[in-house]
Amino acid sequence: METVVKFRRADLAAPVVQHLISALNAELEARYPEEGANFFRLDPEEVAVGRGAFLVAYLDGKPIGCGAVRMIELGVAEIKRMYVDPSARGRRVGRQIVLALETQALGLGAKRIVLETGPRQPDAIALYAHAGFHEIPLY
Repeated sequence: METVVKFRRADLAAPVVQHLISALNAELEARYPEEGANFFRLDPEEVAVGRGAFLVAYLDGKPIGCGAVRMIELGVAEIKRMYVDPSARGRRVGRQIVLALETQALGLGAKRIVLETGPRQPDAIALYAHAGFHEIPLY
């Protein structure tokens, strides 16, 4: 049975968002420890109403994941900062976050959605492939 999560839009400065982003960054830094390997930038105006969204996923009132979508050009949105807490993995939470972000992107007028992930994230690659994404040249 699929775990059903609820989503709330959140401000990047909110403590819950900062906690989730810190956990995401720590995980990515452990996977990519080499100097200069990481560049984590997402500005508040990129996820402002009408331009994007930052969503927090909740299960039984507890924040268990997050993700963002931002418009990068006319008709093209990018998914950013996807994270699922290890305690909630394997329960299709990531797929629900992708679907919620796709819905937001479509509402913003996106005809195409892109994202970036790395070779040391096979779980993320599998999630995105299952969601219908495929590899393209770097954008």
